[in-house]
Amino acid sequence: MRRGTWILVAAACATVLGILIGFHAGSAQDVKGKKPSASPTPYNPYPPGILPADLQSELDRVQREIAFIFQQALAEFRALPPPNLTGQPPILQGSGYAMVRTLGKLMNYDLNISVFRNTACASCHMPYAAFGPPIPSVNLTMIAYPGSFHFRAGKRNPQRYSYSPYFPVLQLNETQGLFFGGNFWDSRATGYLLQSPDAHQAQGPPVDTQEMMSPDTACIAFKLSQAEYRPLFEQVWGKDSLNIKFPSKTEEICATPGGAAVFGTDTTPVKLSPEDRLLANRAYDNWGQSISFYERSKEVSPFTSKFDAFLASPTTTPLTPDEMAGYALFRGKAACNTCHVDGRGSTQTPGTGFDGIPSTTTGTDTSHAATVNPLFTCFGSANEGLPLNPRNAFYYQTTPDFFGFTANPLGFGYRDLGMGTFLRSGFGTWPNPNATWIPFAPNVDGQFQVSSARNVAMVPLCPPGSPPGCVACPTTEAPGPYFQKEFFHNGYIKSLKQLVHFYNTRDLFFFPVTSGHCPPGTTEKVDCWPMPEVRNNIDMTTGNLALTDLEENQIVAFLQTLTDGFTTPFPNINTFTGTCMTGAPGTANASASTQGNDSLIPTPPLPPCASAICGVAPFPSPPIP
Repeated sequence: MRRGTWILVAAACATVLGILIGFHAGSAQDVKGKKPSASPTPYNPYPPGILPADLQSELDRVQREIAFIFQQALAEFRALPPPNLTGQPPILQGSGYAMVRTLGKLMNYDLNISVFRNTACASCHMPYAAFGPPIPSVNLTMIAYPGSFHFRAGKRNPQRYSYSPYFPVLQLNETQGLFFGGNFWDSRATGYLLQSPDAHQAQGPPVDTQEMMSPDTACIAFKLSQAEYRPLFEQVWGKDSLNIKFPSKTEEICATPGGAAVFGTDTTPVKLSPEDRLLANRAYDNWGQSISFYERSKEVSPFTSKFDAFLASPTTTPLTPDEMAGYALFRGKAACNTCHVDGRGSTQTPGTGFDGIPSTTTGTDTSHAATVNPLFTCFGSANEGLPLNPRNAFYYQTTPDFFGFTANPLGFGYRDLGMGTFLRSGFGTWPNPNATWIPFAPNVDGQFQVSSARNVAMVPLCPPGSPPGCVACPTTEAPGPYFQKEFFHNGYIKSLKQLVHFYNTRDLFFFPVTSGHCPPGTTEKVDCWPMPEVRNNIDMTTGNLALTDLEENQIVAFLQTLTDGFTTPFPNINTFTGTCMTGAPGTANASASTQGNDSLIPTPPLPPCASAICGVAPFPSPPIP
């Protein structure tokens, strides 16, 4: 970079660091005596009601919870036995698993990795929410989570990452004409280099302009070199793995969020020698690998649910009659296990459950489970026909922020085509590393990853021996007390009851309206489903299942058996210090069926799909309005 440009960078960064107004990450971990950076004037392009009133206090709460678990991980690090690197190839004998797991845990809860040292991976993925989004009011309102610079926000509901390491490298099964694997809702974390989509996924948030916001992957290596756990990183990945000669301006550069106008299109503003860039890149690969190992560990993906105990011994741990009835429906009439694979065959009658024909079942499946650790996903993707959710904060980020960055110049012209946009290397996603996939984009428009159904019902609990002050929200369902979650990629669904009812009646109660505009005499999410955001490639396995209200509730009861912690307490399930919600009589939240409906807002008149989305070849077919 020329000297004049360096002066501009330094001046801009000095301005940012000198700002004393705005929000301060008071609970972030200090680094060698350094105070967390001050965040500049907040970005708030949102109309009233998009940001929840308690947003800042809730962000502060989650920071405190993260800091507590980070200290727990530091204690685990200090208690590790001395490493014994021996053998050929060299292996950390005896302690290797514990060392890599602990390293990944420290990284996951390290607030200092973010540009303003106030956001960790865990800020969107806390254990009491099955490593999913931890703020009930955000789940109810703005959907996407604010990042290190408040209040830039992403565009989707953060996925749970329990069991995410089990997804394979993204691949096209040419016989079936279907994609399987990858991580993220649009499968853009293919894993093509690290051969682990989960490790690839972990490399996204630190440099995402809406999340942790570092402007260069080298910033993560820089902050790891300052970390209190640097010795552990070097024990695992090599003595000189962080021995990188960083330029004097690195601190200032890494304190300016990605997307800032001062960087232009430069994605490597930290200017390193080729040798040091190689070390920094390798350290970033090691970052992803360490976090992925932690996510695969029993602390995150343990197979300790009631269903696992039932599989091990149905007589010792039987399901209740409602749970058992729900399980039969799950793999039969409701056809759930045609995507959320349970390791047994589906009993859905062939030819039913498609094209408006209600699903029926051939009878009870009496076979033994062929898989004793089913992941309840097919690793594929599907378009379930969700309506556009106007509450999503992303639609409103149409003006430049403090740093001259505009997240979504398309406004409501944005359409989330999911995997289709990724295969085109389109707006708001990552580049597609396989050109042979591009022609398949129209076939996957609107498709999103089939997440594991495991832990879909996990909520904060207080196991025996929990510390004073532990808060228990025993369910996701109103009237509660309950922990407000959000479901599907755009958070439109607010309870498991609604989720099952949507699958059951989407086509039965279809109306050609957008959300917030259901006809008089109908209730949205009860007997009115607005039209899909993307009408192409809709999965017709579900949509008109002819389930009764009781049968819907029985499926919810079964889904609750997939929550880990039944046989062994789930670690840090008791760290929630927020407030449970309770549905007051006479309000929408008095019923799981209408939960969250008091937060519905009308969708504005929609402009046509922006050319940056729908005008990229190969074009969607049919065209998307």
